[in-house]
Amino acid sequence: MGQSRRTFTDEFKAAAVGRLYEPGATQTGVAKELGVTSSQLKTWRLEIEAAGSMAALRRQQADAAELDRLRKESD
Repeated sequence: MGQSRRTFTDEFKAAAVGRLYEPGATQTGVAKELGVTSSQLKTWRLEIEAAGSMAALRRQQADAAELDRLRKESD
């Protein structure tokens, strides 16, 4: 039987990325401690850095979802 996909809160993601900035922290080490893959942690870090903050990322995602909804309504 397949595994179900895990979901993580924005707070967890932000805290996980924040741990990367602690002295001596490595992406692989933090990922192992948290039970996530190194590539997933990297994705979260890049998303947060590109957006400027987790709050900005949430706003961007909400805006994109609203735009998608409006496009579907107009079709």
